[in-house]
Amino acid sequence: MTIEVRTRTLPGTATALGSAGAYTLVVDRPADAGGGGLGFNGGQLLYLAVAGCISNDLFREAQAAGLDLHRVEVTVRGDFAGEPAVSGEVRYDVRVEGDAPPDLLRALVERVDAIAEIPNSLRGGTPVRLGRTEVAGAGARATDD
Repeated sequence: MTIEVRTRTLPGTATALGSAGAYTLVVDRPADAGGGGLGFNGGQLLYLAVAGCISNDLFREAQAAGLDLHRVEVTVRGDFAGEPAVSGEVRYDVRVEGDAPPDLLRALVERVDAIAEIPNSLRGGTPVRLGRTEVAGAGARATDD
């Protein structure tokens, strides 16, 4: 499954709309860091991707196992440090409520921890590389591939 997302800044601002198909969210920097403080920053989005993946996978795997979940809460924490700043260890907590004995719910969480795509991508050190670059400035337009 190929996924493509895009951010596009609003004219004259550092604030961007992030999109994936029909879905959008606001991406921004805190006001004291030169942004408008109107949306998620990159670190928050990274950790939200972990939380969203765990939550979605819990429901997917519960359904496959015939379990009914009522509520899932995932809290992700981490810190960015260094120059350039990079994330240190990412830790997450899970709270699951459902119509199953606690041992089955705990086993579900452990299964999802082992198979969840986003955490496993981070654990495996997924390569990230710059692709095509287009620049336009001062009357000239150049493209690098």
